[in-house]
Amino acid sequence: MKLQESGENYLETILILSRKNGSVRSIDVANELNFSKPSISRAMGILKNAGLITIEKNGQINLTEVGHERATAIYERHCLIKEFLIKTLQIDESLADKDACRIEHVISEETFNRMKELLKK
Repeated sequence: MKLQESGENYLETILILSRKNGSVRSIDVANELNFSKPSISRAMGILKNAGLITIEKNGQINLTEVGHERATAIYERHCLIKEFLIKTLQIDESLADKDACRIEHVISEETFNRMKELLKK
């Protein structure tokens, strides 16, 4: 299933919050992204229907195996692009983080892999 940029951002946020806090609820995602609770609830329903997350009765959100793989790949792209912008182009860390957040959703696999190779050198 092809996710839109917003869906990828939600998955990435769930992954980051789960690593940071151990558990994630919709309100945590809403607070992190500064979105309304109804917007997050709708998005979580879409991710759940896509088989990318599960939501327990107590409201805890968990990534499925497929969801975890997708979120990890998105986060890897974000981190590598940010590192590339900082090290190669000497972009300020804050701006590099913002730019990486946008670029990670549209970059081709070929370009991403070449950036990865360049950083290894």
